[in-house]
Amino acid sequence: MLTDSLLEPALISLAYLLGSVPTALLVCNSMGIADPRQQGSGNPGATNVLRIGNPVAAALTFLGDSGKGALAVSLAIITDQPPGITGLCALAAVLGHLFPMFGAYRGGKGIATFFGCMLLLSWPLLLIQLSCWLILAGTTRIASLASVVMALITPLLAWWLTPELLSPLALIALLLIARHRLNLLRLFQGQESRF
Repeated sequence: MLTDSLLEPALISLAYLLGSVPTALLVCNSMGIADPRQQGSGNPGATNVLRIGNPVAAALTFLGDSGKGALAVSLAIITDQPPGITGLCALAAVLGHLFPMFGAYRGGKGIATFFGCMLLLSWPLLLIQLSCWLILAGTTRIASLASVVMALITPLLAWWLTPELLSPLALIALLLIARHRLNLLRLFQGQESRF
């Protein structure tokens, strides 16, 4: 059995590899849909798969992306890792989705993977995040706006509900906002796509 000194980096590395699994590409390829990186926004994520017109593929992509985040965190939990390591596994899974080894380091926006991580890290916090995202996305029909606002409130929610996870969740929130920088520019220019 691995010692703690080896298990922790192994779990973090595995979390990155899980995050790197290119769910959207696998789903679209299996369903005969063209590469989502070449259509719509060019983003290999559930929102773009929905945008290019296949709700079943979008749902499967969302489930796969959230599932890999949940699996990465669950491995840390079942091996009884402290909150800091569990949070780092979540961060690694999101990084894997954003910069996937198996996708030429060209990944998605990380929202579904983050939600999957949060399901096991703190389901009460996830409920607030999801409510925020769904309300904004439903009223504006702009997924990027909903995602950025959700990321902005995450550190405050973490400080309130899960202070032991504040650092990794704040880092993830910053990464998600940075990943949406071009969307923010289009929002300010009034050119952001709706779904």
